[in-house]
Amino acid sequence: MNLVSSEVGVRASTEREKVHFVSAGTRCAAWHYPGTNGACVIMAGGFAVTKEPGTDPFAKRFHDAGFAVLAFDYRRLGESDGQPRQVVRIGEQLADWQAAIEFAGTLPGVDPTRLAGWGFSVSGGHLLRVAARGTSRLAAMIAQTPNTDGPAALRNAARFQRPLALLRLTGLGILDALGGALGRPPRPVPLVAPPGTVALLATPDAQEGNDVLNPGNAYPDWQQAVAARSALALGWYRPGRDAPRVRCPLLVVVCDQDRTALAEPAVAVTRRAPRAELVRVPGHHHAPFTAEHEQVIEAELSFLRRHLTETDPMPRHPVATVPTSAPAATPTPADSRS
Repeated sequence: MNLVSSEVGVRASTEREKVHFVSAGTRCAAWHYPGTNGACVIMAGGFAVTKEPGTDPFAKRFHDAGFAVLAFDYRRLGESDGQPRQVVRIGEQLADWQAAIEFAGTLPGVDPTRLAGWGFSVSGGHLLRVAARGTSRLAAMIAQTPNTDGPAALRNAARFQRPLALLRLTGLGILDALGGALGRPPRPVPLVAPPGTVALLATPDAQEGNDVLNPGNAYPDWQQAVAARSALALGWYRPGRDAPRVRCPLLVVVCDQDRTALAEPAVAVTRRAPRAELVRVPGHHHAPFTAEHEQVIEAELSFLRRHLTETDPMPRHPVATVPTSAPAATPTPADSRS
């Protein structure tokens, strides 16, 4: 959680600039979009998804609405430092979140009491654990199609993969972990591949990920592979258990046909978190980036405005839901649910 610098690099566009912060001695890279309303949204992509494909469509809309944004790469991934590369460690990523939050509070024009976290997929699960800590400075958080129950997601993923490929992935993960302990380089596996191929995921909606997040190879530097050892801990990761200790306002976005992170474990989080709201939309894991983008972004902007920029926000019921047939993703009171 070591915050060291606000080193500003070359401006990438008229809207954002490259900045760096330090987490446990490792320099992490981020995009900073200056805002106008004093609030800041800290963002990270899904499992081994770097900041550009994982956050760009949402970061731009938040920025256009006046929010500052800090979208970062975890250590060992993307433009951040850290060796060996493409190794995902849950504890390290949680520490990177805490460092990013501390850094965001020091950015020019940002009120450190008005910080929100936004996480997609595995990062949405991370935010539950980060926000549950007593030291968290988050005033609000958005978990978009979060992976909240690793064992449930693992069992579901196994339905779409062939047994031999699963055995080979497990064996490679163990060998890679043993090799890592001896200082050997990682054994990479693809993030996504067709069933029968050794990869982290073979679910149907995961197959859509590259076309959705990287259309026309817009982000050629995104390495869509991860060290095999990284898969071992993910299957046992259950950040949803921290939901009762998340005291800040929480918006959970789920997709009813999500076959990667699963909708129901995320819905269960909203029943246990004290100040949760729920938005449900139809579609697969990446629907908030595609067909449901406008509904989801409007719901997220409404949530951020209510909790970060309105001086006297209207009281809300602790959990809200949206029917999948609703024309817009505007939360409705929890006690209207059957």
